[in-house]
Amino acid sequence: MTTTTNSPASTPRPPAAAGTSLAPRRRPGKQPAPSRTGYWFLAPYLFFFAVFLVWPIIYGLWMSLTNRSLVNDESSFAGFANYSEALTDPQMWSSLGNTLFFTVISSVPLILVSFAMAYLVYTGLKGQWLWRLTFFAPFLLPVSVVTAIWAFLFTNDFGLINGLLDRFGISQVGWLSDEQVAMWSIALVTLWWTVGFNFLLYLSALQNIPDHLYEAAQLDGAGTWRRLFSITLPMMKSTTGLIVLLQALASLKVFDQIFLLTAGGPNGATRSILQYIYDAGFTGYRLGYASATSYIFFALIVLVSLAQMWFAKRKDS
Repeated sequence: MTTTTNSPASTPRPPAAAGTSLAPRRRPGKQPAPSRTGYWFLAPYLFFFAVFLVWPIIYGLWMSLTNRSLVNDESSFAGFANYSEALTDPQMWSSLGNTLFFTVISSVPLILVSFAMAYLVYTGLKGQWLWRLTFFAPFLLPVSVVTAIWAFLFTNDFGLINGLLDRFGISQVGWLSDEQVAMWSIALVTLWWTVGFNFLLYLSALQNIPDHLYEAAQLDGAGTWRRLFSITLPMMKSTTGLIVLLQALASLKVFDQIFLLTAGGPNGATRSILQYIYDAGFTGYRLGYASATSYIFFALIVLVSLAQMWFAKRKDS
């Protein structure tokens, strides 16, 4: 009599269920260590980020709490005295008011004019390459060239603009010497110089709108203005929000064109908050006070950014 035994090796395995793997299971606690190679690729960026951003922020914050001077190596802890002095200084508030005024009168036309320029090019304006080059070319110029051109145009006696006004019997205007006009002149220069950047952003956003939306609207009898307000402008919301934020931050940090055209004059009518900080630190030699004013201005920029993000999220919801 013979007996048969079924050994485990000869027992056929059941088919694997769908989605399961036949690979051997790893024991818990034996996971392979993650590779650290990626950290070496991040090391150069982290080094420069720490040296040129993190450390200056920390050092500047410490300096704002001292009476550090540019001409005296010795300094002592002053607490919040610099912040208290800055918040009660009328010149600081005047410079901050000039900065906010410039932000308003420059940001609004920079947004509206750039959109109008992009829309005209997008809707089939003849000679598009020429218009694109013309609109964007000033943005490539350095600020020194831009201010030299416009300083010549704004000259009182022999400037081109006042010469044209004379031809039409209009009295000359002190474009950079009149307290009521100087800031508007700087805003005009900024508009001519930087509108090309916003123009490119709007033009790329317009080109991403699907054509079938316009074709369907046209079949429904929608005219040009109807397509503009019902399709184009709603599709531009996210781009407009981005441009508003970038433009507001750029205008709040205005310094170069004001310093080169008017140096803050006449009578401080165009002095921005950054020039006030520059004067306090490098003309008045008060590095601690200038650092404290910088952090007050930094807090304002953070508030503007948070407010814009809050409005954007509220619109999206």
